[in-house]
Amino acid sequence: MIRDNLIARIAEAEREGWLGEVEGLKASLAGAEDKLAQGDALVKRQSIAVELGMPGVRQPAGTTEATRATP
Repeated sequence: MIRDNLIARIAEAEREGWLGEVEGLKASLAGAEDKLAQGDALVKRQSIAVELGMPGVRQPAGTTEATRATP
């Protein structure tokens, strides 16, 4: 929406001959497009799943499975 609005305002400024306004709006449009690209890249990075596997169970130091199982 913001991008569409800026494009429409640039067209109006060009039609009316507001050259300074055109340059400012083009700079704003470039900034908006850059910000949208950053957001898209962030979403893409976050949607990549990473398999971490299941953690192992460690035995307390000095014990074995047999010594822990008996009271």
